[in-house]
Amino acid sequence: MLKKIIGSVLAVLAIAFGLGFVLPDRAHVEREAMINAPPEKIFALISDFNQWNRWSPWADLDPDAVYEITGSGVGHRMAWTSKDPNVGDGFQTVTATEPPSRLVTHLEFGDMGKADATFALTPDGEATKVVWTLDSKMREGVPFLMRPMATYMGFFMDGMVGADYEKGLARWKAAAEAS
Repeated sequence: MLKKIIGSVLAVLAIAFGLGFVLPDRAHVEREAMINAPPEKIFALISDFNQWNRWSPWADLDPDAVYEITGSGVGHRMAWTSKDPNVGDGFQTVTATEPPSRLVTHLEFGDMGKADATFALTPDGEATKVVWTLDSKMREGVPFLMRPMATYMGFFMDGMVGADYEKGLARWKAAAEAS
């Protein structure tokens, strides 16, 4: 009887592991906010990585994180290193910019994967609608044996990142509306 239970458990684990290689691995997170400021003022906060710690939801997680910011426009890059596992090491690079309406960045988190973030700003009367998205192929850049876990993590990305995006948008709104 115990052999059957162990065999069944191992079979289920093997099937789940195998499915992790073939299930969809795309994750999408999206949040939006209305900010009472013109797009130009808001765009300045996202297009310059030197301004990110004013509003980034991750800036407070590790005050000892080390940042290196280089370039400007397309190619503008921010790399970070942190001993805090919630921050880790990585970098992001601006891959497209259409001031003051759109900015796209490519993020790499080492063995934790890659993603692309888009910031879209649309004037709406005296305010600006801001839409912040994250798109990732969860298995891309992940070591082979970790890919099934990455696939399953993709199903939880909205829950893991969405709250941070909401916090970031609130801080971004406060920064844009205050100055």
